[in-house]
Amino acid sequence: MAMSMGFTTPIKCNTIPIINCNYDHNHALDASYVKRAADLSDKSACFTSPHPNFGCVIGTTSAAGKVFGEGYLYAQGTKPAEVQAVEAAGEFCRGATAYVNMEPGDCHGDYTAVSAFVKAGITRVVMGLRHPLQHLRGKAIQALRSEGLQVDVLGEDIRSISIEDALKSCLVVNAPLLYRSACQVPFSVLKYAMTLDGKIAATSGHASWISSKKSRSRVFELRGRSDAVIVGGNTVRKDNPRLTPRHGGGHIPMRIVMSQTLDLPEVANLWDVREASTIVVTQRGARRSFQKFLASKGVEVVEFDILNPKDVVDYLYDRGYLSLLWECGGTLSASAISSGVIHKVHAFVAPKIIGGKNAPSPVGELGMVEMTQALELIDVSYEQIGSDVLISGYLQPIPDLTPVIPSVDETSAIDPSLSAYDSPIIFFYKTWDPYGSFSNFSPHPIRLPDENGDYVTWPSVEHYYQAHKFVGSNNPNARSYVEAIHSAKSPEEAARMGRRTQREHPDMVRADWESIKTEVMYKALKCKFSIYPHLNSMLLSTSGCILVEASPHDLFWGGGRDGEGLNYLGRLLMKLRSEFLGDDDAHKPEMSAGFCDI
Repeated sequence: MAMSMGFTTPIKCNTIPIINCNYDHNHALDASYVKRAADLSDKSACFTSPHPNFGCVIGTTSAAGKVFGEGYLYAQGTKPAEVQAVEAAGEFCRGATAYVNMEPGDCHGDYTAVSAFVKAGITRVVMGLRHPLQHLRGKAIQALRSEGLQVDVLGEDIRSISIEDALKSCLVVNAPLLYRSACQVPFSVLKYAMTLDGKIAATSGHASWISSKKSRSRVFELRGRSDAVIVGGNTVRKDNPRLTPRHGGGHIPMRIVMSQTLDLPEVANLWDVREASTIVVTQRGARRSFQKFLASKGVEVVEFDILNPKDVVDYLYDRGYLSLLWECGGTLSASAISSGVIHKVHAFVAPKIIGGKNAPSPVGELGMVEMTQALELIDVSYEQIGSDVLISGYLQPIPDLTPVIPSVDETSAIDPSLSAYDSPIIFFYKTWDPYGSFSNFSPHPIRLPDENGDYVTWPSVEHYYQAHKFVGSNNPNARSYVEAIHSAKSPEEAARMGRRTQREHPDMVRADWESIKTEVMYKALKCKFSIYPHLNSMLLSTSGCILVEASPHDLFWGGGRDGEGLNYLGRLLMKLRSEFLGDDDAHKPEMSAGFCDI
């Protein structure tokens, strides 16, 4: 995650003790190539979420060492890094070694990475880390070895001093996923700017600008590498922030406001959701009229029985977020630290002194009375940015998942009565789930006829669905939006483009969209599950199970936060399953209620 963040001190991790300290030239090359794969993977930080940042290098460990091809995953639903590297290397793959910063994750049942390496003639694969998600951990390693390829994992099969730096690079670049897997929380970073005497504003509350322009540019970069940015109500009232990356494109994080009483202004930049979405989290029952006002602006409001950082972070974990950036004031930052949800700190220190007994500081009361109680950062790094100094460090070390976590197969072997797939209800949401291929965002192109009868290939179901909001629109400019969505680099970008256009230009949307959208989705799903045999088999294997898209925020296609959603995607998949099986229940009311005739 932080490979381009200017680290000058290596990240420490609990690696397996080094047994063989003899310097080995091949091991040094292995390490350099794996580190290169990690560096490549960082180019698309946050675009790949919820998948890992993933890079692949194909080369040789001969005396000279040479790279034949490389690639990195741009975003979920796009061409895998392994396939890119194999295509770039071409015939040089024969007998070569592939280097990846993490074990490939077969989220879609097609073993794309494995087949790409095998068909290309790769004979050896070196991995930085095993996959951190339990249901994927070790699967690709086993599959590659069963095909006769040699597979080496840093710290396990290769142990030498030269691999330590590469291993740490692999940990850092996917820290968010490692924290999520090991701790069941998103990776949280606290960022603040303060004067040399530890103030984040003058006594009057004025805070513009403490840090330099270069430091502010770095903050924009941090935002662009985060799934969500969190502030408190006081920040909204005093600073009226936008909380956008302001880089003219790319990943745009969710903006989250924590406010217990909803004592917030009616006019605020965050209520303008044309550029970025906003969620306000609050205490249950707070200012109902203001909640309705926010909803009218397109702002999502989420209520908690008791509002606190831990419950908010748990909720965001359930929504699939990997990384959070806290840009809050001293009160909320102290609460977040006390709750144990902050993992890393970025402190921008400006060479300014403002003084003031009552001037606010970046962290409020933590209840500590002795210096021995102070929290110490680990793996601290220092970087000069313009006239400022950026001090970064971890409050909690990056989890090291080197100890083998039992896979589903291993668990079943230990206790045959246990299985991850016996539940009569199967939940799916993100494409990393065991049944992630059921998601609209899975990277499975579909080919369907357009309004003229000509067949068009769409990169994913989501591309097709979002574009068809505007197919047949009476507005002559709608066609340009269809083409733009069709060309979107990832399903997430297609979704963002379609939703934003629908929100900002409702006149572009086809008049019959609300009545036709389930038919559009069903047509795309039927195509997808008809042309990919392994997906068809996966769907049919769920016979007898209820399928639920576990999206906590989509009340139409998903299950909703408290199960109040309509789960139309799950119901469409069950209807499709019944059609494939030839069951009579394909038209039962509980399966097809509310569907259009297809």
